[in-house]
Amino acid sequence: MNCLNLVRLVFVSGKGGVGKTTFACGLARQWAREFPDEQILLLSTDPAHSLGDVLLMEVEDMPRPVEDLSNLFVRSLDAETLLESFRSQYGEVLQLLVERGSFVQGEDLSPVWDLAWPGVDELMGILEIQRILHEQKADRVVVDMAPSGHTLSLFGLMDFLDQLLNALNLFQENHRTIHQSLTGQYAPDSADRFLAEMKTDLANGRSLLQNAEQTACFVIAIAESMSYLETCRFLKALHQLHIPLGGLVVNRLIPIALPEVENSSPLSAFLPQRQSEQQELLAKFITLAAPNPVFTLPLQPREPIGAIALDHCFTHLQPVQADSIVPPTGLLPLILPKALPITLPITLPTKYSPGFSDFIVENRRLLLVGGKGGVGKTTVSAAIGWGLAERHPDCKIRVISIDPAHSLGDAFGITLSHKPVALTANLSGQEVDAKQVLEQFRADYLWELAEMMSGATDDDALQIAYAPEAWRQIVAQALPGIDEMLSLLTVMELLEQGEQDLIILDTAPTGHLLRFLEMPTALADWLAWIFKLWIKYQDVVGRTAFMGRLRSLRQRVVQAQKKLINPNHTEFIGVFQAQSAIVAEAERLTHTLSQMHVSERYVVQNRYCVDQNTESHRFPEQIVVRLPELPRAIDPQNQIKIAAQMLF
Repeated sequence: MNCLNLVRLVFVSGKGGVGKTTFACGLARQWAREFPDEQILLLSTDPAHSLGDVLLMEVEDMPRPVEDLSNLFVRSLDAETLLESFRSQYGEVLQLLVERGSFVQGEDLSPVWDLAWPGVDELMGILEIQRILHEQKADRVVVDMAPSGHTLSLFGLMDFLDQLLNALNLFQENHRTIHQSLTGQYAPDSADRFLAEMKTDLANGRSLLQNAEQTACFVIAIAESMSYLETCRFLKALHQLHIPLGGLVVNRLIPIALPEVENSSPLSAFLPQRQSEQQELLAKFITLAAPNPVFTLPLQPREPIGAIALDHCFTHLQPVQADSIVPPTGLLPLILPKALPITLPITLPTKYSPGFSDFIVENRRLLLVGGKGGVGKTTVSAAIGWGLAERHPDCKIRVISIDPAHSLGDAFGITLSHKPVALTANLSGQEVDAKQVLEQFRADYLWELAEMMSGATDDDALQIAYAPEAWRQIVAQALPGIDEMLSLLTVMELLEQGEQDLIILDTAPTGHLLRFLEMPTALADWLAWIFKLWIKYQDVVGRTAFMGRLRSLRQRVVQAQKKLINPNHTEFIGVFQAQSAIVAEAERLTHTLSQMHVSERYVVQNRYCVDQNTESHRFPEQIVVRLPELPRAIDPQNQIKIAAQMLF
């Protein structure tokens, strides 16, 4: 990959479970060997990273050298530690600026630093990456990103930070004007210096992120239809953000020239068809990425875990051209037309016991399906919904995706949106649109909160209105990183309406799933802080009716928290595959859920093969439900139907 010799910063992202961490580790190791006089930093911004599982070493916020490559350091960002450092460096001046833009005294702002910030992982990640390169803490940086949805949130913070800085500058401008009018002169202070430095730093950071000579984003994919569809959406979003695409890597390709497979082998039936499917999709990936290069990595006989395996795997990275694609063999099409019924002989996989119990009979109201990216969460979510809807035609069931990079519509083979779509008479699907939910949340609460924080009041005698326009600018932004809070509000509303007998959530990958589960506590704490401010300043700001609405919101949030930890109401279902990094993350997730008092009776071992261990010893408190590899030469909805048969 000589195209990377001049690049200083590489981002590695894509759909969950496609091999992002493997590629990032392999690239960092190759760089360390090619540039022995340079310091290479391998960095993860994923709150549930797998760097340690892949490199077989402990990884933490402090950079650690790799044992066999002394110039390669590995680090996982700890958002809370970075936030505390940010507070130490900038907290005082930020509190001063907000104090100048509102009725709030600086001492009242201190508790904010101890609250859980929506989007803190992305915010601290983008600031730390910029700091590392600005201060030349490393010569080259490889960033192992969270899956695509949250990668876009991180990149979107560039616009957020620019607008936030503009708002803070309005606060300071108001202070300058008042000071000038009272004293006839103005001397720049620490806030002015902070704003000038931050403006320069953010401009330099944006320039670096969008500079194709120094920065490249590599998108990893696998030759499967859901990965292709998400990659299409991801590349379009990267283009809109002006993030330079370094190339696309299609991972786990089955080599065309394979040793003969015995007819009795379970591989013999599907290998030719699978190879044909992959070659068709590879051609589509080449067209999609043009004029950027496409590279391939073959399917490995064993997981590339540890230094030797990673280096061996990376030697197989090859560029691919359209003329090297093997023509389709004339077997079954990749995806049958939706209207075409299954008339071809399809061999159903073996069904294994035990399966799921009947969640409707057990009076469950909310199921959360989660795990590491790419393990099959969406397929399992859709199959549970389909299976229960068939069993209980009189019950209303809804499957909802709260992952910012939705794949639920892809799984059903239809287009879904924020407005629920009927899949059958009693089953509906929905993909939460954070923009729509945020717009309603602004109308219900945020616009008036902005007016309150600015000191605006209906009483002319008490009119302060320090900088209402600045507060409106802050509220008007997209606010990256609050997807989890907005998803919580959507689910709360549906549960309160009581129109659905069961809601099934297809969640974001592990790190951001945990953020969702923490959100009721976080939102309740923020509201409690606002109440304290109001109690202190109510004679100035008034707005008793508004505070009544916020108090009602907090009561709803508290009720949602109680429902999430009520095992008779809510269950979590973990999904994993038999790969060491995936199983390790699933174990950690199960342990964390136990600490959070979230019920987890079942874990699903997806793509189970007869020669695999059931991994039940890794989950002693859970029932392991085995879901075998599904037939591929059928349309998505029929795959979901078969999965439902296998799970119940």
